[in-house]
Amino acid sequence: MPVQIKVSKSLDAAHHLIHFIQTAEAVDRLDIEASEKQAVRKALEMPQGMYVRTAAGRSWMVVLGGKGKEGWQQREHARRAGYRTLKALRSYGAFSAALTNFSPSESLFGDFLEGLLLSSYRFEKYKSKKKAAPAEQILLPEKSIAPKELQRIQTLVEANFLSRDLVMEPLSYLTAVQLSSEIKKAAKISGFKVQVFDKKKITSLGMGGLLAVNRGSQKPPTFNILEWKPSGAKNKKPIVLVGKGVVYDTGGLSLKPTPNSMDMMKCDMSGAAAVIGAMYAAAKMKLPVHVVGLIPATDNRPGEDAYVPGDVITISNGTTVEVLNTDAEGRLILADALVYASRYKPELVIDLATLTGAAKAAIGSPGTVMMGTAGEKEKSALKEAAFQTHERVVEFPLWEEYGDWIKSEVADIKNIGGPEAGAITAGKFLEHFTDYPWIHLDIAGTAYVLSEDQYRGKFATGVGVRMLFAYLQSLSS
Repeated sequence: MPVQIKVSKSLDAAHHLIHFIQTAEAVDRLDIEASEKQAVRKALEMPQGMYVRTAAGRSWMVVLGGKGKEGWQQREHARRAGYRTLKALRSYGAFSAALTNFSPSESLFGDFLEGLLLSSYRFEKYKSKKKAAPAEQILLPEKSIAPKELQRIQTLVEANFLSRDLVMEPLSYLTAVQLSSEIKKAAKISGFKVQVFDKKKITSLGMGGLLAVNRGSQKPPTFNILEWKPSGAKNKKPIVLVGKGVVYDTGGLSLKPTPNSMDMMKCDMSGAAAVIGAMYAAAKMKLPVHVVGLIPATDNRPGEDAYVPGDVITISNGTTVEVLNTDAEGRLILADALVYASRYKPELVIDLATLTGAAKAAIGSPGTVMMGTAGEKEKSALKEAAFQTHERVVEFPLWEEYGDWIKSEVADIKNIGGPEAGAITAGKFLEHFTDYPWIHLDIAGTAYVLSEDQYRGKFATGVGVRMLFAYLQSLSS
């Protein structure tokens, strides 16, 4: 983690000093002159809510976390304050900063710290001329935050960075087989179990969707089963998380255009990365929840044996699918995973996938498209987790009429609907393979962004990790 956290007994003037407060009234508690208190109050009236004074190369900051806001908005304001604080600190180069909490809310202080740490992400693995990473350290006074809460924040940041690292890796490194190796590394650190099916096993299970997409590749597919099953789990039936693991998507013979399409398709396994990160965090924090992760993985290429528009393939439950667009491949590999999920008789299945440009076109990058057959209790709990982590979701309908749009004249169903409601018809396709409570999250707009978005950074965002963890944590409380 680029920024290191150290709990310290003493904080001195040799460090940059940061004071986090929740209300302007708390300014009275600061040990400064009355004239400066007035200047601080004036600065905190501004939208960003930050006051900075610099002297002798050291800064003294007051940051306001969420003035005039409530609930999830206040929490997000605190995270964004963390982002602004880190930017200010980095303007000094290497830094050691003492952070004190003048807010009555440990939770809000934790959100501020989380935003600061999430903002510190860097991916520089392939830089040939690496600069020595500057020493960046945050000192926390003893008892400013509970050890368990600090552990939760640090673990979530680790999990988010793990997810982002995987998304940032190019296909030259991260093949389906290598993705399985990375899952095993994460499992060894955090404690969940892993089972990897090779192509022979995938074939024996009749996973026709995964095999079809893989036909144009010279690299074999994998099917990954991740499981965290602690003793004393609160749920009798597992929560199953399914992640789309297309490690690179050319579109197949329905070749994608470039730029701003194929050139960033290393991100097409962001759903898989979110599941890996969530499993890592759940296991490392020892959440008393039984969770299973399923990740079908392959690349999608227009190789000499590639599947073609007009082909009919058979999914592992016997459903025949007419392929009309080889760039609608994610739903094909997810179909096999959703069929496999029924083996667990799950309490709920949540899939995450960069599935459709239609989802991104509908609501852009601020939110994720959601739909599903789960009950209101499950949907409401996930929506609440999404808003509290600011990984917000918008529910789309799954009306029966949309099912008619994917009926095929030569097979049971076809893999695309038409020019309208593309995100919904993709969801309707997936619904065909579920016989349990299910939620689909189309993260096409939120998984990878082309300009810096506060603490989410630029490019891979790690979306889904914090939301899923918050949802799982709510089940354990």
